[in-house]
Amino acid sequence: MDFKDLDPVLHSQLRLAIMNVLLSEKEAEFTLLKEKTNATAGNLSVQINKLRDASYIEVVKQFKDNYPQTICKITPAGRKAFENYVNSIQTYLNINKSNRQA
Repeated sequence: MDFKDLDPVLHSQLRLAIMNVLLSEKEAEFTLLKEKTNATAGNLSVQINKLRDASYIEVVKQFKDNYPQTICKITPAGRKAFENYVNSIQTYLNINKSNRQA
């Protein structure tokens, strides 16, 4: 196994952070994601779009008290992709650990 087996959509620190927040929350507003990831609004927006384009998250734009509100939710495909990514990382680390001990 090598790094090409890792999902390129998830192999980004900020996208992983977004997915991690969404796994623990039912849904998260843009402002919460910005706060939890310490990302700039522009970078967060770009990364959310990449996750949405991959169908890993659903993005709902609406208004709350006359202010725009963006809510993100993880999709079943996103949950599965995240689980696969974590499993791939664990496998990679275990292979490297075995190679070092040999």
